[in-house]
Amino acid sequence: MRLVSLSAYYRPTSRPPRQTNVLYRMAAIDHRGRVADCHVTAALDWNAGTRLNIREHRGLLVVTADPHGLFKLTKEGYLRLPADARRVVGVSSGDRVLLTAHVTRQSVTVFPPVALDELLLPVMPGGEDA
Repeated sequence: MRLVSLSAYYRPTSRPPRQTNVLYRMAAIDHRGRVADCHVTAALDWNAGTRLNIREHRGLLVVTADPHGLFKLTKEGYLRLPADARRVVGVSSGDRVLLTAHVTRQSVTVFPPVALDELLLPVMPGGEDA
């Protein structure tokens, strides 16, 4: 078998540096709704016990700090998604979700697998057949 260098077929284009303050992370959801990632909440300077508002928006979950929020970060600083919110967007135990922390807006958006399918499959080579 003859190996061929990718450089013969692919020439990367230089891209300008990112001009955004959004952090992206993938994380798994455990059986109690805990999101196994603290980086996004740390990027927003949210600490254990920070009260939160969690709402559904177009199939996504949007989390914001709210002094009157019904939910809060766990004592370890993890985000826990309530069962009703998980059910509404179709997230199950073991699912991996995309988390986006928007530092300026002080919000975390949770993209469940079905939302990622809707966003990514149409632009992937092979599309729905990928």
